[in-house]
Amino acid sequence: MMKPALAFRQPDFPQKWRALPRGELIKAEIDRQLAPWWPKFFGYHLAKIGCLSGQLATDSCPIKHQFTIAASAKQGDIVAEIDDLPLLEHSVDVCVLSHVLEFSLDPHHVIREANRILIPNGYIVITGFNPFSLAGFNKLIPYRRKQMPWQERFFSPMRIKDWLHLMGFEVLADQRCLYSSLASEKSENFLGRYWHKFAGKYLSSLGSVYIIVAKKRVLPLTPIKPKWRLKPSFSPVNVSTSISSNKNKVE
Repeated sequence: MMKPALAFRQPDFPQKWRALPRGELIKAEIDRQLAPWWPKFFGYHLAKIGCLSGQLATDSCPIKHQFTIAASAKQGDIVAEIDDLPLLEHSVDVCVLSHVLEFSLDPHHVIREANRILIPNGYIVITGFNPFSLAGFNKLIPYRRKQMPWQERFFSPMRIKDWLHLMGFEVLADQRCLYSSLASEKSENFLGRYWHKFAGKYLSSLGSVYIIVAKKRVLPLTPIKPKWRLKPSFSPVNVSTSISSNKNKVE
């Protein structure tokens, strides 16, 4: 049975990438993976939801108005809760949720809010920790499961894609990167670089960080025109003469 996504306590949301283990490495790799995507997005408004989303490099995106929504004025242009966005419905062209869901009280509701403010055919970009990876296995180590980010819940890319599909999104990309535990710098040595190359080629689904790009699809509703029918005119039933004559004989 699938566990509910709702957290039972308020998660500890990191304010900067360096607050995460190997956080700057994670940010650099996400920037590298998303670099080909930013020039493909067009529109008027790009919303970065959460502090970490606001720190991604999106300069190559042609959308001029880019803003960050965060709980602190120091980290965002708009101060608000990420699960209650103060924006109109269908008002944003692109939403970015970078490592937000793991630190949200109700991650499913956060995606619904992003879906609400997105225009039809708008884009959503989601990144997060893959629980089925070396980084995810850190949650099984007693002294690490109490540290950030492993004290929070990780959601599999498959589950995130299920949520998106239910909301009518078309998943355009599902990428993985960083095939290490992200708990130390050992992956920087020669064996670590060889493992990254090997895992990226043969064990691509085990990347510690996932990147999902999806497009909001809205099917046009074609009204069905009713087939109007003329009301039938009243016409009395004609009784045959044979029946009338038989009735007279009986009397």
